[in-house]
Amino acid sequence: MRHFLPRLLTAAVLAFPAAAVAQQDAAPPAQGGAQQAGVQLDGFRNADPNAPIEITSNQLDLSRAAGTALFTGNVIAIQGEMRLNAEWVLVEYLVLPDGTIGSEIEKITAKDKVLLVTPTEAAEGDNGIYWPQTRQVVMTGNVLLTQGPNTVAGDRMTADLGTGIGKVEGRVRSVLQQQPLQPQPAGQ
Repeated sequence: MRHFLPRLLTAAVLAFPAAAVAQQDAAPPAQGGAQQAGVQLDGFRNADPNAPIEITSNQLDLSRAAGTALFTGNVIAIQGEMRLNAEWVLVEYLVLPDGTIGSEIEKITAKDKVLLVTPTEAAEGDNGIYWPQTRQVVMTGNVLLTQGPNTVAGDRMTADLGTGIGKVEGRVRSVLQQQPLQPQPAGQ
């Protein structure tokens, strides 16, 4: 069990991006004058969930009674080509019907300079939550999604890592780079 816990924690932390995409369809519609923008998150969807995971941090506090593992200080979780950085990551395990703590992760919460990176995409925000059971991710506070030269910013991003579909809400700002037009040969 001692070796299983770090592997499970790492897997859960790295699965975080996928969960964000799934939340898109489950999230309630924006209220008032809020803006929304749908996004495709193929880099997160294509991440290898079976790759080994490595988590490093300045400190790890485990509470078997509470069913939590708290990583603090320069937390870096790497799985394959996906990386999660944050200052604070809390992993919470499911409580079984008999009141004991199970080995399945219920929720992973990341705070303070949350950054999720693949070779083709990056998502950053102040806070992030991942639900491994549904593969849903929610990032809030100064959210910025970068895909190549294009960016989408807003107050909240929800995503489903299984489908690679996400949504950015709350005063959405996009910068979309266009490819230069190629001149047509004369006579066409």
